[in-house]
Amino acid sequence: MSARDSGTSGDAEPGAADRAPSAATADGGGDDRATDAAGAPASAAARRREQHGWYFYDFACSVYSTSVLTVFLGPYLTSVAKAAADAEGYVHPLGVPVRAGSFFAYSVSASVLVAVLIMPLVGALADRSGRKKPLLAVAAYTGAAAAAGMFFLDGDRYLLGGLLLIVANASLAVSMVLYNAFLPQIATPDERDTVSSRGWAFGYTSGAIVLVLNLVLYQGHDSFGLTESEAVRICLASAGVWWGAFALIPLRRLRDRTVVREAGAGPAVSGWKQLVATLKDMRRYPLTLSFLLAYLVYNDGVQTVISQASVYGSEELELEQSTLIVAVLLVQVLAVAGALGMGRLARVYGAKRTILGSLAAWAVTLAAGYFLPARTPMWFFALAAMIGLVLGGSQALSRSLFSHLVPAGKEAEYFSAYEMSDRGLSWVGPLVFGLTYQLTGSYRDAIISLVVFFALGFVLLARVPVRRAVAAAGNPVPERL
Repeated sequence: MSARDSGTSGDAEPGAADRAPSAATADGGGDDRATDAAGAPASAAARRREQHGWYFYDFACSVYSTSVLTVFLGPYLTSVAKAAADAEGYVHPLGVPVRAGSFFAYSVSASVLVAVLIMPLVGALADRSGRKKPLLAVAAYTGAAAAAGMFFLDGDRYLLGGLLLIVANASLAVSMVLYNAFLPQIATPDERDTVSSRGWAFGYTSGAIVLVLNLVLYQGHDSFGLTESEAVRICLASAGVWWGAFALIPLRRLRDRTVVREAGAGPAVSGWKQLVATLKDMRRYPLTLSFLLAYLVYNDGVQTVISQASVYGSEELELEQSTLIVAVLLVQVLAVAGALGMGRLARVYGAKRTILGSLAAWAVTLAAGYFLPARTPMWFFALAAMIGLVLGGSQALSRSLFSHLVPAGKEAEYFSAYEMSDRGLSWVGPLVFGLTYQLTGSYRDAIISLVVFFALGFVLLARVPVRRAVAAAGNPVPERL
């Protein structure tokens, strides 16, 4: 149960760490070393080139997560829904009465449910065809187009906003399946904590850059001849343009790997049959599933905080939009340091112990957030600083730790399950948040309800013997986990 379980060599069967299926190397998915496009061991220079390109997808898409999902869309879509609400404060999408203040949270939940249906299919297709890069391009540009289309979200068009949110969020989730699946192929086991942390750091850097530009535009919208609504819509759309522009870099540098297909197992077989086969295959690795369960729980809390923090700040704490932008900018800056710093801690204490420490910090942070007084930006900035220091590291190390638990040759399939935990099944948190507000009318009650996700996730992760899980997947066990 303790973190000490993950640090003892007794978890692994003798010699298991040195075994990896030989077919995996032919598939280009060998976990014992990174490979080139033909499946041969990649040189350090070739790995670095792909790694640098890989970082830039985080640089491209993280602006959507930051500017759209975290800062602008929640409060703005809520205001649009309120403009369309009836006298009792309800909107009626598809005839269902929904409190306007809950519409954004419900839309986030709907988007991840759509992603659940798509991600396993795309992951299976990517592994069977070996064509991760074209699929990444389709997902990236679908999401970027939806984000750019948010420029037309004005008046009482809350349904358009909900639809674009669903398309963009689902596309981002699918693209991250494919993006993450490259990690075992471009980095050796000992490199992955560092490479994953740098990817997150690139993402938070881009988020900070664009937020500064957004802040200038939003604060000075009068001097630019824009209304407040027009400035917000430009900020929303610019995230889509940024996403599409910088996605060109990873699409140029990343390389698809050759695969060895079994007879009759071409891409046409993929679909729901392949999804069922993937789920059956995952039952052979119960320790990998145990990690996914823990990640599903605590990351649900992380994703809900990311998507709902600005709503909490604007609606419950009565903070100005400019204050929220500065707070999120602070998160971005400190998350870069947090991701890199926790990556270094993982090299000393192991990824599992470092993640457990971050979960404890998350729970304390949310508990503190419950007591924040309204209309006091400095306290909200202090909360943002606490979030920034643990946000990037907990996400980056979870990704790199999971990459060790993936059987060779099944990267995209298994990372589709990971993304279902990351985004696809993170609908429970927003649903709990939205329902709590609907029942109590208090965003404070809604935010404190999320503590349970981090507490339960801590307990579940502490029980996973990660060294034994890596060996059970047929992968080499790094010195530190």
